[in-house]
Amino acid sequence: MADNIYVGRRKTSVARVILKEGSGKVSVNGKDFETAIPQSLNRADILSPFRVTSTEGVYDVMVNVDGGGITGQAQAIRLGISRALIEINPEFRTILRKEGFLTRDPRMVERKKYGQPKARKRFQFSKR
Repeated sequence: MADNIYVGRRKTSVARVILKEGSGKVSVNGKDFETAIPQSLNRADILSPFRVTSTEGVYDVMVNVDGGGITGQAQAIRLGISRALIEINPEFRTILRKEGFLTRDPRMVERKKYGQPKARKRFQFSKR
């Protein structure tokens, strides 16, 4: 199995994921999994593709993630892992699709418009 890099994105986060057969060790940006992702909810979210496909502890995961916040990064990693699992075993596609792990969340921050304080907020209107 070649070291292919799989990309996952969410908001402004970009995660590059490499899966290798191993003992289930996860490293994020060269750090330990628990150190890099402190919230247990986000850690569970990252590992959920393995749980759904019954491949927990089979693959080592090396992740390089950049941009965004912790939750956005976690969901970007989840998408990258899901894409990597499909490349390994195409039968996982239906399982992961049903769970919604293959859909790239398109929601982004709306840009600020000129003449306004924020994207949609307007300055107070004064008739006189």
